[in-house]
Amino acid sequence: MYAVGVDSGTQGTKVLVVEAETGAVVGRGAAPHAMIPGLGPGENEQDPAVWVEAFETALTQALAESRINPSEVVALGVSGQQHGFVPVDKDGGPIRPAKLWNDTATVAETEELIAALGGPAAAIEQLGIGLAVGFTASKILWLKRREPDNFARLARVLLPHNYLNFHLTGIAHMEYGDASGTGLMDIRRRAWHDRAVSAVDPDLSRKLPPLSHPRQSVGSMRKPVASAFGLNEVLVSSGGGDNMMGAVGSGNVVPGVCTVSLGTSGTAYAYADAPFVDPAGEIAAFCDSTGGWLPLLCTMNVTNATELLKATLKVGNAELEALAGQAPPGAGGLLFLPFIEGERVPVLPEANGVFFGLTRRTFDPAPMARAVMEGTILNLGYGFSRMKSLGLFPKEIRATGGGARSRLWLQILADVLEIPVVTLAEREAAAFGAALQAIWTYHRERGRPVDLGEITARMVRKAGTAAEPRPEKIDLYRGLQERFNALWRTLEPEFKAHRRRS
Repeated sequence: MYAVGVDSGTQGTKVLVVEAETGAVVGRGAAPHAMIPGLGPGENEQDPAVWVEAFETALTQALAESRINPSEVVALGVSGQQHGFVPVDKDGGPIRPAKLWNDTATVAETEELIAALGGPAAAIEQLGIGLAVGFTASKILWLKRREPDNFARLARVLLPHNYLNFHLTGIAHMEYGDASGTGLMDIRRRAWHDRAVSAVDPDLSRKLPPLSHPRQSVGSMRKPVASAFGLNEVLVSSGGGDNMMGAVGSGNVVPGVCTVSLGTSGTAYAYADAPFVDPAGEIAAFCDSTGGWLPLLCTMNVTNATELLKATLKVGNAELEALAGQAPPGAGGLLFLPFIEGERVPVLPEANGVFFGLTRRTFDPAPMARAVMEGTILNLGYGFSRMKSLGLFPKEIRATGGGARSRLWLQILADVLEIPVVTLAEREAAAFGAALQAIWTYHRERGRPVDLGEITARMVRKAGTAAEPRPEKIDLYRGLQERFNALWRTLEPEFKAHRRRS
């Protein structure tokens, strides 16, 4: 008996075939996603058809590698990039390309919605979460304001993982976790918030799918989809956002654990059994995919920054890490603000990337590589200190994402956050978490209730400690963190002025 875990991310889709009793991964597949080129400043979009095509390619690869009889697959779960907006018409087709989590072209719409709720503090009081630029709500208002003809055709609002579930089952559905990142939900009551929904449009409520507990499945895979892969009856679990699924896949379903994902974006999150509301709104008080909550820090710039530097220097991952290793900690005084896509935490949607401290000595690939890697972690360090001030004190960091393959990056992470960093035997935490959730749901719906924590305790395995904080580097990195925070605060007015001039 097997389950399939799907992670439909920004850069591509990954699929795992997982043995349902042991958690062993027996097959893998992957396919890339193309972005829509030539868009305006801050705009990031993808055609949902790309996700379907990538899913089909990756699933075919994973089943072939597994060498199992596809009829032995009994459940499937989907993890997807959060906050995206897939507008669907009455026939179930996308009206236009999806606006993604890192689309920051909706600053004006976000400000309008916050004002409609009475300002930032009032919005947090009502929703339990700060309304960030990347959230889905402002994207819906953007469609209404900028493309009224398309808005008139809107019949259903879906998030990226919901769209794949809809393709698989024909059922429009949302669960608490991913829905909590729309900016339309009261995360404490786990229900749509009428005032927030009406602030976007008075008729929007009937276009939102019903909400459900993450343990409830969406339904069964449609026969035409299943038969294309040789599958029989396959239960499709609720799935969730990539961070919610990454929490499951890293065993982060009990207090005391913190997961840090170093992907296109950077996230740090932990489990909470009660709503965890940050009055300042910097730490997002999401719901999770277990029925609890997921206090989460999200920065928008990690591997996107290193990918740009790699392309500029014409090097690969190993060469970039070797270059960075040639420079000392602190990069000889060179500091990098990694705000390529603007930033969510700190709240700087208009910000740009900055190299500060360029001299004849640091105007060199090695210090630049080191500064970029350090800058992305110092950015996480700012938000992580906020999490600690609110009472979260994890004993270890479980590192996931593409950046977790870099030993140097993990050492910087341990030094900046001052916590040991471990890696996991299964690095694709989101896809693995989607498979584990599917196994959990399958057992429950067949009268065998089992605790998700029992499943993760048995199936999530650590690879070992990757990095320990180095006492001799603590003062250096604390000083760098202070400089980093002081620099972005100094430049904040200039970022806003630059946006007005642009």
